[in-house]
Amino acid sequence: MTRLSDPRPAGDLNSLKQRNRLAILDALRRMPGMTRTELAQKTGLTKVTVGSAVMPLLESGWLEEGSLQRRRGGRPGRELFPGEHHHLLLGAEVGVHELRVLACTLSGTPLAKRCIPLSKTTPDAAARQLAHEITTLLENDNLGARRLLGVGVALPGPVMPDEPLLGLAPNLGWHQVRFLDLLAHHLPALPGIRLMDNESSLAAFGELYFATHNAPESLLFVSADTGIGSGLVENGAPPRIIRGVHGLAGEIGHTLLDPEGTLCHCGNHGCAETLVSGWRLRQQLGINDDDDLAEAIAALPEDRTGPVLARAGRALGMLLHNLHHTLNPAEIVIGGTLTALGPAFMEPALGRFASTQRRLLPEATLITPRVLTQGHLPPARGAAALVMASALAALDEPL
Repeated sequence: MTRLSDPRPAGDLNSLKQRNRLAILDALRRMPGMTRTELAQKTGLTKVTVGSAVMPLLESGWLEEGSLQRRRGGRPGRELFPGEHHHLLLGAEVGVHELRVLACTLSGTPLAKRCIPLSKTTPDAAARQLAHEITTLLENDNLGARRLLGVGVALPGPVMPDEPLLGLAPNLGWHQVRFLDLLAHHLPALPGIRLMDNESSLAAFGELYFATHNAPESLLFVSADTGIGSGLVENGAPPRIIRGVHGLAGEIGHTLLDPEGTLCHCGNHGCAETLVSGWRLRQQLGINDDDDLAEAIAALPEDRTGPVLARAGRALGMLLHNLHHTLNPAEIVIGGTLTALGPAFMEPALGRFASTQRRLLPEATLITPRVLTQGHLPPARGAAALVMASALAALDEPL
């Protein structure tokens, strides 16, 4: 992804105004509904500074006012919220079996989406299809005349931390792909920021970035899908994705558990994905790539699927345990298509994790993972969130 820097001197007036705007916008992202007085208390800025910064943010649509609130011992003030009617964020995910595109507001509220089946294909063909879907989505009447801030793309593999280069997507068979360049070729006129990152990392970023009032100190997202991945994000202004020197942080699916085990798509034997992943379940149960996994499993006899799902679930629980002990996040979120497999898969996973996580430190708080069972859009939503964070970091022009 693109790294943004500010070469201006620390004492530059525009730089100071930018920092004030960022402080206000970030505070309202975390705690929407504060008044100007509460903003001043929260940010440490003076009331005059907050008032002068808020006005242009209201006029340009970055903020909007709510109802008048009467606080004890003071003058009433209007609530302030991130603007929901002026700007537009786009996020996309290039999955192994599906292409997903989401348009949302500054608070992450979905406005329109498209989910299109995608067979294994070349990077250029996938970029062409994504360009078509973005163009179609932007014609949706629900989007109105909003200003597009940019598009973020989630990809199923490690992305280099300092440049938009997909190192490897084993389940797609892609290697060393500059996907944004391909997308720009098919969509040259699209305005705004363009960025890309790993799908699990972006899902984690979005879950934390769009959280309000009680955002955790850190959040781990575990993607249980065609492959198995994870992303860790630390809270901050903005939150920080932990990527590692080669973008490999979180590639839990390709940690080795059995060197003499089944051959993985990455070329190693006995990766975690050979014990729990969508592609491995398809192999074990004889399900075609074109069939919906959850529906195909539901159609098979339970005495055949039950033991397979239970073993895979326990393997996921073991991965949760390992991630908890190596990364120790404050919150764990599990998403991806495998959560739709229901109790036969998820109960062994959560049960294994609950039974082992506190043996090392019995007094530790029990962490119960939050399971996302509706929709498959967290990576796309997270990509949109990273677009917003990048747009705010570049918000140095007069409003």
